[in-house]
Amino acid sequence: MSLYSEWQELIGDQSQDTVDEFWKEYSDAETRIYSGFLDDPSAGFKGNFKELADKYETRPVIFMGFLDGAQQSITNPFELENIDESSDIELKFDLEKLLFNMMKAGADYLYGLPQWNSVLGEDKVMEIARKYKKSKTIVKKKRPGRNEPCWCGSGKKYKFCHMKSDEEEAAKDN
Repeated sequence: MSLYSEWQELIGDQSQDTVDEFWKEYSDAETRIYSGFLDDPSAGFKGNFKELADKYETRPVIFMGFLDGAQQSITNPFELENIDESSDIELKFDLEKLLFNMMKAGADYLYGLPQWNSVLGEDKVMEIARKYKKSKTIVKKKRPGRNEPCWCGSGKKYKFCHMKSDEEEAAKDN
């Protein structure tokens, strides 16, 4: 069984009795890994899978979970199924995307790491936080008034053009 399959099985096998302990182990491992990386991001993140897991005091299956989560934030994604304990790993993080994805995942223990301000700068961290908050804002489209020109540019009044279909669409959404 591959490490990735083992990781997928571990996630799926969690019960109410084990889930808290599992997520504590996983989040503690992520915190150690990202803290270590952010202490000196210019050094990069590379090495042998087993050696990296040992360096960050993480079980190999949990380290695979870290790699799975990191896939969305690296510039060089790779096939996780092909990774085993003897594989060499090199991750090239898009740091801004990484911070944004941590916010999106609600991982305050990661996006709250103090190293972010020294790595990206306080202004950039705040800009990414604003971008994240804005991404969650739902903007309701303003519908034209009945007697205003239709939004489609037909030249007809809205009530004679798209009003009925827009109301049907709105009813489906509710």
